[in-house]
Amino acid sequence: MPKRSEEMLTDIWTSLLLMWIMCVPHISTVPVVNPSRSLQTGSVIGLRGPGEGQRILSRAKRGWVWNQMFVLEEFSGPDPILVGRLHTDLDIGGKNIKYVLAGEGAGTIFVINERTGDIHAMKRLDREEKAEYTLTAQVINRDTNEPLEPPSEFTIKVQDINDNAPEFVGGPFHATVPEMSQVGTFVTKVTATDSDDPVYGNSARLVYSILEGQPYFSIDANTADIKVALHAMDREMREEYLVTIQAKDMGGHMGGLSGTTTVTITLMDVNDNPPKFSKSLYEFVIPEDLSIGKAGGKVKANDRDIGENARSLYNIIDGDERDVFEITTDPQTQEGILQLKKPLDFETKRSYSLKVEATNVQFDPQFSNSGPFKDTATVKIVVDDSDEPPVFAKSSYLLQVHEDESINTVIGQVAARDPDATASLIRYFIDRHTDLERQFNVDVDDGRITLAKPLDRETDMWHNITVTATEVRNHSQISRATVAIRVLDINDNAPEFATEYEAFLCENGKPGQVIQTVSAIDKDDPKNGHSFFYSLVPEMLNNPNFTIKNNGDNSISVLAKHDMFRRQRQEMYFLPIVVRDNGTPPLSSTNTLTIRVCGCSKEGIVQSCNVEAYVLPIGLSMGALIAILACIILLLVIVVLFVTLRRHKNEPLIIKDDEDVRENIIRYDDEGGGEEDTEAFDIATLQNPDGINGYLPRKDIKPDLQFMPRQGQHSGPNGVDVDEFINVRLHEADNDPTAPPYDSIQIYGYEGRGSVAGSLSSLETSSSDSDQNYDYLREWGPRFRRLGELYSVGESDIET
Repeated sequence: MPKRSEEMLTDIWTSLLLMWIMCVPHISTVPVVNPSRSLQTGSVIGLRGPGEGQRILSRAKRGWVWNQMFVLEEFSGPDPILVGRLHTDLDIGGKNIKYVLAGEGAGTIFVINERTGDIHAMKRLDREEKAEYTLTAQVINRDTNEPLEPPSEFTIKVQDINDNAPEFVGGPFHATVPEMSQVGTFVTKVTATDSDDPVYGNSARLVYSILEGQPYFSIDANTADIKVALHAMDREMREEYLVTIQAKDMGGHMGGLSGTTTVTITLMDVNDNPPKFSKSLYEFVIPEDLSIGKAGGKVKANDRDIGENARSLYNIIDGDERDVFEITTDPQTQEGILQLKKPLDFETKRSYSLKVEATNVQFDPQFSNSGPFKDTATVKIVVDDSDEPPVFAKSSYLLQVHEDESINTVIGQVAARDPDATASLIRYFIDRHTDLERQFNVDVDDGRITLAKPLDRETDMWHNITVTATEVRNHSQISRATVAIRVLDINDNAPEFATEYEAFLCENGKPGQVIQTVSAIDKDDPKNGHSFFYSLVPEMLNNPNFTIKNNGDNSISVLAKHDMFRRQRQEMYFLPIVVRDNGTPPLSSTNTLTIRVCGCSKEGIVQSCNVEAYVLPIGLSMGALIAILACIILLLVIVVLFVTLRRHKNEPLIIKDDEDVRENIIRYDDEGGGEEDTEAFDIATLQNPDGINGYLPRKDIKPDLQFMPRQGQHSGPNGVDVDEFINVRLHEADNDPTAPPYDSIQIYGYEGRGSVAGSLSSLETSSSDSDQNYDYLREWGPRFRRLGELYSVGESDIET
C-alpha cells in the first residue's frame, strides 16, 4: 500500500509540472495584445468623435490571452487548488472592476476572486466522471454592475492521473479447445478496459500476462489471444484447466495498476481411443425356452471417449450357426445385447461359440495411425434344458365332414409330443370358447375329434376350434393348435322359387304372350352346379289357360293359351309349378304362381289391377293422395283436441257426490293414557301458578322486556262482568311487548282469582259431577243462564 501511494504522488507532481509549463504563457499580469485574435473575438463598442451626431464604429482590443486551463484530478490538498488567473487591460491601478465567472461548475466547483481574477477548484475532481468544463468570464463595473467587456468563453480540462485499474468486463470466462490440439492453436481472447485517458501518457496502455495456467497455455501481451502451449493435451488425463490472466497499465512498467480474471478452459473430446472389451471371454447359460427376440446376455466394450465418439457397433463376425443369434446395441448403455433369432433345442444342440466385434461408429482420420478402432471377444453359450410344452405335429389342421354324418363320427385326429427327454404323456382338450355350442369332442388320450351334434352346411360352412395339448406331469405346459373343419354339402334342400312371384295378365293379351319368367334357387351347393327341371302338377297338365316353356338357363316362361281372360269372369288364377333339382337323390318342391287379370291400355300398360291404376285416370298422383290424407288426419286430431279441452273446462272443481272422500281420511289407532299418563303432556302447565309468584313465562319466545302480571280482580257474587274481563285481557295481550306478532297457541294453566264458581278444572277437585250446583251460572248473565239450565236438566235426568 505505501508503494502505491508513492507512485500516485510521483504521478501528481509530474502532472503539476506539465500543467505549469503549459499554463505559464497564458496566465500573466501584464496585458498582452494579440491583434489577430482581437479582430476575431473583440467586442464592438460605440464611441463619439469630433463631429456632433456622427458615430464611429471601431473594435476594442481585448486583453484575454487564454483558451484553456488545466487542473489535476484527484487532488486533495488542505487548501483549494489554484487553476489559473484571469487578467484584463482595464485592470489598471485602482480602477473599480470586478471579475465574474459563469458556466459549468461556476460558484460550486470553480470560484473566482472578483478582485484578482484567480480561479480555484473547490472540490476534488474526477476526469472519468467529467473531463472538461466550459465557463464564461466577464469584467463588470463593481459599483454599477455594468459590463466593461463582452463575455468570453474558455475551458478547464481535468488532467488525468493513473487512478483506475484495468477491469475485465463479463468475467470469469469459459472457453473450449479440442484435445490433442497442436501448439499455437487459438483458444479464446479476453480483453480488459481502463477508464483512464488513453491519449495522455501510458495510463491506459495495457499489457497482458498469465499468472496461472502455464505451461499449458500462453497469451499474447498486446492482443490478449490465448493459445495452446503444450503438445498432446489429453482430455482423458485432465479435462479442465483454470487460467489466471492479468492486465497491467502503464505499459506493464513499475507503478502501473493491474486487474485479473480467470478463464476456465475445457478440453473437448475427440475420438482418440478405441473400444475395449473388459474381458476376452464371455460365458452365458440360456434356457432353451427363451423366446425369440429376448435378451440372452450382454457384453460391453468400454471407450474412454464420451458422446458420439464413444458409440460402438457390435457384430457377430464368426461362430457356429451364426443365424441362431444376433447382437444389437443399447443406445443408452452402449452394451451389446445378445438375442435369439431362432428357437433353441437342448436335445439338438447344447452349446454355441461366437466371436463378437465392437467398432466405433465415428472415426477421426487424424488418429488412423493409432491402430484399428475396434476390439473382439469370444462368447460361449450353454443351452439349459427346460420343461417345454408339447409340440403339435402341425400348427394347424384342416378337416372335412359331410353335414349328414351321425353323432360320434370321427372327423380327424391331432397329434402332439413332449420334446423333453422325459417324454411325458399328452392329454387333449377343446377350448370351449371356440366351440360354444359344443358341436365337437376330442379324445383326451389319442386326439381323435368326433362329432357331438348334427351339422348343417347351410347354417355354418366352416367351424374353427382350438385344441390344447397338456403334459400329464406338468399341467402348466400347454400348447395350442387350430383346427378348421369344413362341412361338405349333401342334397338335403329342395329348390324353390327365387322370390314370391305375382304375374299380371292383360285382358286383351294375345295367345302365347309371356306372362312371367320364373327362376329357382337351391340352398345346396353341388359340385357340378345347379340344374333345375320345371313341370306343372299332373292335374294342371291339360289346363286350358296356361303353359310353361323351358328357357334353357334354369328358368321358364309362363305363357297364356288364349285371349279370353276377363276380370268379370275370374280376376285371379293360381298355377302350381313343380321344381326339381339334379341331386342324389333328387328333391323337388311345388310352388304356386299367382296370376292377376288386369285392365290394360292399347300399349299393354296395366291400369286397373292396383290402386295407382285407378287413381291415375283422375289425374292425381300417389304423392298428392298421401298429402290429402295427411291433411285429413291433421284436421281430425285438431277437432279431437278441441273437444277434449272443452270437456275439461266444463268439469266442476268441487268433489262430486258420488266420489268417495274416505280415501283422504287418515286413521290413528293410538289412544291417550288418561290422567295417569304423565308423559304425554306437561302437568305443570295445568297447575295454579301461585307457586311461581303468579306468572308463567312464555316458552316459545325469549321476551326482551319483563312483563309483570296484573293482580287478580276480586268481584263479588253479584258483580261479575265477563265482557269487561275479556276486554281487559284482550287489551293486555295487545299491549304485551313479549307477545309475538304471529298467531300462537297459548296455554293458560290458571283461570284467575276471585271467581265465585272456583276452578272448572277436574284435575284439582275431589267432588264428582253429581255434587256440582250449576245454579250460580244464572247469575253470570244471559249468556251463561242457558248453560246453567242445560246442566241442571242433565242432572235431573240422571237422578231420575
